[in-house]
Parts: sequence; C-alpha cells; structure tokens
Amino acid sequence: MALSTAFTELFGVEHPIALAPMGGSAGGALAGAVSRGGGLGLLGSGDGDRDWLARELSVLADEGAGRPWGVGFLTWQIEIGAVARALEHRPMAVMLSFGDPSPFAERIHNAGAALIIQVTDLEEARRAVDLGADVIVAQGTEGGGHGARHGRSTLPFVPVVADLAAPVPVLAAGGIADGRGVAAALALGAAGALLGTRFQATTEALVAPATAKAIVEGRGEETERNRVLDIVRGSQWPPQYTARTLGHPFLDEWRGREDALLASPHARQAYRDAVAAGKIPALPQWAGESVDLINDLPSAADLVGTLAAQAEEALARAGRR
Repeated sequence: MALSTAFTELFGVEHPIALAPMGGSAGGALAGAVSRGGGLGLLGSGDGDRDWLARELSVLADEGAGRPWGVGFLTWQIEIGAVARALEHRPMAVMLSFGDPSPFAERIHNAGAALIIQVTDLEEARRAVDLGADVIVAQGTEGGGHGARHGRSTLPFVPVVADLAAPVPVLAAGGIADGRGVAAALALGAAGALLGTRFQATTEALVAPATAKAIVEGRGEETERNRVLDIVRGSQWPPQYTARTLGHPFLDEWRGREDALLASPHARQAYRDAVAAGKIPALPQWAGESVDLINDLPSAADLVGTLAAQAEEALARAGRR
C-alpha cells in the first residue's frame, strides 16, 4: 500500500519522510538524495552562511533532479537577508527551528514557499498555528542534536500537537530511525516523520568518517542532553535548548559544572587545543536515543525507500493482529 498523507500530497512526494535540516551536515548531496528517494530533502543552512548556502544549493541542483526540496534555518541565529537569499532559489519549503519565527513567516508565504515550523512545546505549537504554518514538526526530547532542555517525549507529545494543529499536517521528530518509527508516527496522528540521526549515517552526509562510525557503533544509553559542549565551543545557543550527543571527554569533566565552565577561559582554550591536536572531534557527535537501530551507512536515496517499505510492513502487521 502507498503511504499517502496530507504531507505527501502537499509536497508531491512519494513517501511521508523528511530530512531534518541538520546544520552543516545536511548539505546538497544529502538533501538531493532524500528527494530523489521520494522524501523531502531539507538543506541544513543553520545560520544562513552565504557561501555555504550558495555551494550546497549548486550541489542540490545537480543531485535533486528537479524533485521537491527545502531549506532549514536556526531561527535564533538568522536575519531576514539569509531567508531572502534562499527564497531566490525557489525552495518548495522553508523550515524554521528554535526561536521566534514571526519575523520571517510572511516573507516565506509571500514567496510561495510552504512554511514548516518545528516546535518543542505547546506554546510554540500554538504560535506556529497562529502564524499559519503549513506543516508543524513536533520534536520529542529523544532526538539528537538540539532540542528543548525540558522537552517532552515524542510518544505523548506528537498526538497532542496533532490534535491542537489539525488540520495542519504534523511531522513527528525525535527518536525515529527505522520504518517502525515512521509507522508509529502515522499511528500517533502525524502525517509523516522527520529524521536526523539516521540520515547522518549515510554516504551523502557531510560528517567526518569518525562521526559516522561512532553513530553506527553508538548506543542510546551513551547519549545525553547537555550544554557543556556548546559552552566549551563558545556556541551562543539559547540556554533553553540543549544538545543530545554521544559521550565526550569534556562532558565527563564538566558535567553539572556549567557555571564554572562559563567562567573558565582556560577550559575553552584547552578544548581548542585538543581539537587542533586531533585528540577530540572538531564537532560534538550529535545522536539521538534511536542510535541503536543504526548499523550501516547506506545511500540516503535507497534508505528512504527502505524506511517506507518497513513502515508499510509494520502497519500491515499491526492490522493483521
């Protein structure tokens, strides 16, 4: 059976699967592969860096083969010029995460792009509805990378947002890494799923080989949500958004001592020195609790179809029971 939902109909895609626009790692090759595979590829532009966006949009033009695609931004970190530059390339969607999307919503709609807003609590969900979001992503705290410091789990959060937002389609995010998770999202009332960690471990992702290897070998209990690695890197993420990562030496040393770390320039210099010496990864290894389910490095284009087939099988199996 084909998994046709309000999301697939809105974007004209084959499968109810979207790529999380992970800053830096969801480049043109990865977004294009997801779109070729029948999902919605979203570039992870992060802060809207002009050079990065221009380079990856060029890659996407080759890799996407005219398929639907979009671009995602960190709302707290961008200005309207970055959004305007992206809109010049006529994306089908623009996704905004972590911050106030209201300064950008009208500009996106006026350009004819669908507005996707990621939310981490019900207040953000209500605001997204009021702003006229075309799609809402309900992110549970199990997800890798940044999310709400005091967020809710995906399982109870998604249906609440789906009820609140109806008839606006909702995508489930957080802790989804195989077709069973996609099927569960649909059963919860979502119109699809947005996946991050699973797509980090693909041949097209812009991640270091060591990071891809760590994800394949990682376990969910080895992940934890923290501010330590943002602080030591000098990253200005708002404190209400922490990051779920795999283990890290600086996390072990400074866990629970964030205030002391903020006041320690020597620790931040030690971190930079360790990165320069190759003793620790240049970036934290973002990974969600579903990392146990990831054991290979396929092409993202093939992975989308595999996820969809697994989801169909899981739903059929549940129906037979």
